[in-house]
Amino acid sequence: MLRRLYHEQPASFEFTPANLAWAEGQIAKYPEGRQQSAVIPLLWRAQEQEGWLTKPAIEYVGDMLGMPYIRVLEVATFYFMFQLQPVGTVAHIQVCGTTTCMICGSGDIISVCKEKIAPTPHTLSADGKFSWEEVECLGACANAPMAQIGKDYYEDLSAENFSKLLDDMAAGNVPVPGSQIGRYSSEPAGGPVVLAEHKGTGAQYNGSVQRAVDIGDTLKRIDGTEVPLLTPWISKGAGHGNTPKPAPTPKSAVQQAAAKKAEPKPAANKSASKSGVTKQEADAKSKGKPASKAEPAMGEIAEKKPRTMKAPRKAGADDLKMLKGVGPKLEQTLNELGFWHFDQVAKWTPEEVAWVDARLKFKGRIERDGWIEQAKILAEGGETEFSKRAKY
Repeated sequence: MLRRLYHEQPASFEFTPANLAWAEGQIAKYPEGRQQSAVIPLLWRAQEQEGWLTKPAIEYVGDMLGMPYIRVLEVATFYFMFQLQPVGTVAHIQVCGTTTCMICGSGDIISVCKEKIAPTPHTLSADGKFSWEEVECLGACANAPMAQIGKDYYEDLSAENFSKLLDDMAAGNVPVPGSQIGRYSSEPAGGPVVLAEHKGTGAQYNGSVQRAVDIGDTLKRIDGTEVPLLTPWISKGAGHGNTPKPAPTPKSAVQQAAAKKAEPKPAANKSASKSGVTKQEADAKSKGKPASKAEPAMGEIAEKKPRTMKAPRKAGADDLKMLKGVGPKLEQTLNELGFWHFDQVAKWTPEEVAWVDARLKFKGRIERDGWIEQAKILAEGGETEFSKRAKY
């Protein structure tokens, strides 16, 4: 199934202050340099806040974690739990249509969705309050048919009680989740045969349903105001010996200032051309004088071109696909740049890495996949875990 971003997008996104604090707490759980591991929790919280995952939200999370936008987009489009189009402002209904639910009547539930919400899935109702989709097994087979609505399961559904659920939610009520025919959990429909004294605990409902009733926010967007946002690891140093640091504010004033500094600027009383080249630079070039070079922006490494080769050595080129992250297309690009051998890659300095990195489509890949470390091993005739697998 193709998953694409919705054709209409909001202008911007940002976490609420409480959700931003929660997100920074998630990032603090990971060791220094591994903050990108928080991408799924942050995307999920962004969706919980807005209802669906927007392009600005994906870019916002990418900025927080220092990830290329394409990497965050890959995660968002891979997992079906992320909604890439608008959903109902009250609820998005996910009806299980797999074998057990199908046998027990999920088709009737889907028919109600088509009648009361919209004829097709992922389509908003006329009032914008509801949307629906059919999903794969949600693991509540004993109480089929069922649907996930918001954060909870609604089980033992029929066309009649499901239709009433929709009416209640449209009226602003929050129906009690769980079994809709009075089952405590997953005991036989005729009543429990063993462990019949479950109510001796004093709980009216089973664990998950009781928690949902106690919180009372089943259908509410998570904006950080309804329940405490628990991040106990912050006070405990995240368990990695690191003092948690606040996540960088996306598109911060510092980043904007650095980008501004890197832009070409005209000298006094000199204007810049449409191409961005200052008249001062153009004049210097026409007279054969070197124009002054702008300093690299804050946090950037100055580029330096590595030594390249016009062709591989007589013994033949190394198979650069033995480097993790290098496929046939990227190997071709490296060859065109003048890199044919592992020992060339192994000798790259940080400045030379910056030069190569700027000429690859996916910036950051060299460091992320550890090309230099791998190349040093392969240049000496050794094998890496990846190269062992890549041979077969």
